[in-house]
Amino acid sequence: MTARRDAAPSGDPGLDEVFRALADPNRRQLLDRLNAENGQTLRELCGGLNMARQSVSKHLAVLEAADLVVTVRRGREKLHYLNAAPINHIAERWINHYDQSRVHALSDLKHALEGTPMSKPSFVYKTYIHTTPELLWQALTDPAFTRRYWNTTLESTWEVGATITWDNSGVIIADPEQVVLEYDPYRRLAYTWHTFTPELAEVHGFTDLLPQLAAERRSRVAFDLEPVDAMVKLTVVHDDFDVDSTAAGMVSEGWPRVLSELKTMLETQDLPTPSAAS
Repeated sequence: MTARRDAAPSGDPGLDEVFRALADPNRRQLLDRLNAENGQTLRELCGGLNMARQSVSKHLAVLEAADLVVTVRRGREKLHYLNAAPINHIAERWINHYDQSRVHALSDLKHALEGTPMSKPSFVYKTYIHTTPELLWQALTDPAFTRRYWNTTLESTWEVGATITWDNSGVIIADPEQVVLEYDPYRRLAYTWHTFTPELAEVHGFTDLLPQLAAERRSRVAFDLEPVDAMVKLTVVHDDFDVDSTAAGMVSEGWPRVLSELKTMLETQDLPTPSAAS
């Protein structure tokens, strides 16, 4: 078992960087703008601000270096998204050591980053994990691993176009539209999201939301893995939602918890025995 680290190693933006980024009111204003509407271009972020485009670009570069902002390319555009991971790390380290009134603003920001409805629904999350690309890939695809941190298994042959059968908390979800979209071992994995069934809604207590969820288009999730020194940078993008999607709000609250458990499993726990098919 690996001891929980206090200091950020090379390649993992440390707390000092995050606090420095948050200290500037102009950068906090940019985070507020993204909190109100995620996935904006530089031009959109500049609109209505009393800042030169070059200044906005420099502030965004600081926020990106601290991993508070993640950029995603869409054609020729570069979209900017809030990233909850650094706020989660700060909260995990400090929130239990001080009284609630002193961390009220931090807590509010953490919850805003995780659960704010978005006019351009997408969930983007970047974190660094002390592991290897091979082990992280196994943790994303091997049922023995996914069951440990997610209480979910995904059964598939993992070729592009192959179907995926989900077992979520004992509910089997099979649907021909649950398919692998991209499969590049140790680098990139993407698939369509599962079907919201009555059985799943009953187990997780969202039966009242089932009509809205059933009417929405199927979303997709992608995982990008990039080695950084002794770590792997994991970027998760969950998108292709309807505008004002109910599912988008649900996954934006669920993914931070799942990815935190994934990171903890790989860094601090004995790993499960791989499945025979792995």
